[in-house]
Amino acid sequence: MAEAYLGGVALQRIGEFFAAEQRRYIDAHPRSQQRTGGGIAGFYDGVPLHWMRDWSMPFPFLVESAQGSTLHDIDGNEYADFCLGDTGSMYGHSPPAVVDAISRQASKGLTYMLPTADAIAIGPLLAERFGLPHWQIATTATDANRFALRVARAVTGRPKILVFNGCYHGTVDETYLRLVAGRAVHRIGLLGQTTDLTEVARVVEFNDVDGLDAGLAHRDVACVITEPVLTNSCMVLPEPGFLDQVRRLTRATGTLLLIDETHTISSGPGGYTRLHGLEPDLFVLGKPIAGGIPASVWGFTDDVARRLREVRAQTPPGHSGMGTTLSANALALAAMRATLEHVMTPGAYRHMDRLAGLLAERLQATITERRLPWHVVRVGARVEFVCAPGPLRNGTQAEAAHAPALEQAIHLALLNRGCLIAPFHNMMLACPATTETQVARLQDAFAAVTSALVS
Repeated sequence: MAEAYLGGVALQRIGEFFAAEQRRYIDAHPRSQQRTGGGIAGFYDGVPLHWMRDWSMPFPFLVESAQGSTLHDIDGNEYADFCLGDTGSMYGHSPPAVVDAISRQASKGLTYMLPTADAIAIGPLLAERFGLPHWQIATTATDANRFALRVARAVTGRPKILVFNGCYHGTVDETYLRLVAGRAVHRIGLLGQTTDLTEVARVVEFNDVDGLDAGLAHRDVACVITEPVLTNSCMVLPEPGFLDQVRRLTRATGTLLLIDETHTISSGPGGYTRLHGLEPDLFVLGKPIAGGIPASVWGFTDDVARRLREVRAQTPPGHSGMGTTLSANALALAAMRATLEHVMTPGAYRHMDRLAGLLAERLQATITERRLPWHVVRVGARVEFVCAPGPLRNGTQAEAAHAPALEQAIHLALLNRGCLIAPFHNMMLACPATTETQVARLQDAFAAVTSALVS
């Protein structure tokens, strides 16, 4: 019987390697095992959030502290952190300017449901940096996307949203569709869904201009929501001219375009949008915008603002379906201003981009040396190795390229060698505090792990 392989590695070898790495992890984390190995008391599934079980480790370690690009656990282990809270701490853990701002604000109150002087500075900063004149603040990118889509439906009078297969926009209902044999179905694992999402949304493949054209031809789509790069899967870059076609087709059909930069803010201080001259009607950015404090922003054009005012003028006062009590709280505003003014700087991005480029080159060189059928893809400070040939063109190919058992083994092995990467996919970030020594440490760990897997 022929031996089975995954990503060019024998399944039997993956299993043996993963078992050995699990034993190594357990030996290195006795205190964490004592405190979390049986689950943390009082929490469902033993963790504060259920997806904390998605890490490859047998039980979660407890974090003692994190500073810059380095993280320590309660067992005294040190990690070069390339996960960075899955982008939430993309500018490093506790940037000094953000810590100072939080400290100053904390003594004056945390939330009031009223603006502070920081809001006076933030509005113009957002407009100048991202190129849209009108802004609102929310707590998460999921909230911001929900609110922006509600506005899109309100101003267009259209019911449907269009998404790309394999997209990621937080937990927005309309985005939980996927394509299977060309047919739209709910994503697997979706819980408690009581309505048919295919009634309110369409899904087409990324990089498929003809599919997008057909999806918009009905002229019942209020908004196309997209990342400039598919990121929360095996990463898919836009083909040359694709995003220009998205803009052309949306304008031709009276459809609004929402660009969600929550992950692609790795591209530069103004995100992928400013770097590549995109022209969205609506724009969303969450995760790192306040340096690690929960906050997000969403912006829109003068035209959308005018149409929104017209709709609101005809609508009686009441619940708009937008906004949460803690949105734009004083603490978040202080952290956001510090991040925009002092942390998200061109110099920081030059450093991040250079080290991410170095990391990508070294990982690809190791892959080539090992003759593995993998590839590396990068968008600014964000790097990913994919355990399949590339480049990938769409969400269907990205889903097929996912190799869970192999990736799980690699993630744990890198962790055991002092390097933390994102648990959900093979994503790594360089932050302003990342050092060349840490990049070399990750490259050496990756080389050792891949050598052990193919030996």
